[in-house]
Amino acid sequence: MRRLYRLARPAIFRLDPERSHGLSIAALKSGLVPRADTPVDNRLRVAVAGIGFPNPLGLAAGYDKNAEVPDAALRLGFGFAEVGTITPKPQEGNPRPRVFRITAKEAIINRLGFNNQGHAEAFARLSARARKPGIVGVNVGANKDAIDRVADYVEGINVFAPVASYLTINISSPNTPGLRALQSGSELDRLLRSAVAARDGYAALSGTAKTPLFLKVAPDLTEEQIEEIAGEVTRRGIDGMIVSNTTLSREGVTGLPDATEAGGLSGAPLAARATYVLARFRKALGPDMPLIGVGGIDSAAEAIRRIEAGADLVQLYTALVYHGPELPGAILRGILRYLDRAGIDSLRELRDRGVDAVLADPPAN
Repeated sequence: MRRLYRLARPAIFRLDPERSHGLSIAALKSGLVPRADTPVDNRLRVAVAGIGFPNPLGLAAGYDKNAEVPDAALRLGFGFAEVGTITPKPQEGNPRPRVFRITAKEAIINRLGFNNQGHAEAFARLSARARKPGIVGVNVGANKDAIDRVADYVEGINVFAPVASYLTINISSPNTPGLRALQSGSELDRLLRSAVAARDGYAALSGTAKTPLFLKVAPDLTEEQIEEIAGEVTRRGIDGMIVSNTTLSREGVTGLPDATEAGGLSGAPLAARATYVLARFRKALGPDMPLIGVGGIDSAAEAIRRIEAGADLVQLYTALVYHGPELPGAILRGILRYLDRAGIDSLRELRDRGVDAVLADPPAN
């Protein structure tokens, strides 16, 4: 299958990126993509925020925006899938073209702008699969025209708490004007306070366990912002963090076709910055806060590096575009080979042992 994808990729890449993405969703919905031969090994198991993950590799938000194929994604070998970002009302997002491949660097620039079908459509799909096994998180956001964006996040938590394995508050997309302002100051405090209250309120009223609540942040943060966010997350009782979203930096792609397009950059050029910010959050938060590392993960070696830099779990999306549906299984097998060679019995033995080395060598951008 991986060889077939390499042969098919030139034809796929001749299509508009959004067209090829739509075809991949359709293929997963139709069952044309077979179940992956995924390794099952206790050494890959990870417990995070009260959830037992079968392996540490997840599909990042952004691929399955409307919760159309979470179970098909899990069949590719992912230990969990995150759908969204989902906003209360449907919205078209930004004008096209808005997705650009930087093929030479296995990167993508997008300025999609939270295009999605809204809460009602996604909730109906997630309700229909509620009794199925598999860990599916829901990434919630705010509409571009929202009068009160905090209220949009609260609505998302209230809607999806019954059907989500965990919830992610996404305040880090660069493609909704002003959204990243929620990452600091009084607005961050109000957001986290309101989000936790909504989550706790639903649990109390329903008599169910509290749904874990994660915060997703940008890689374009100063040291001061990292410290501020870490303090607020701890103070407000957020269950974990996802580090990080796309970057506004063009480090690593300068001078390449489409590199000057507006939007967030994802893929391999983001890896160094995302790893550094992850390690800074691990240092700021200490050993107990769950962290999910994302941004530029495309191999077992990169996944291991992210775990060593402080991640309990990792996610990918852009690498799937460049390497195809067999990538999750290949990464998991590569991790197991590394554990075999190193004589390591669990991923927890790897976590954090590279934090100081990463912080000693910050990226240029």
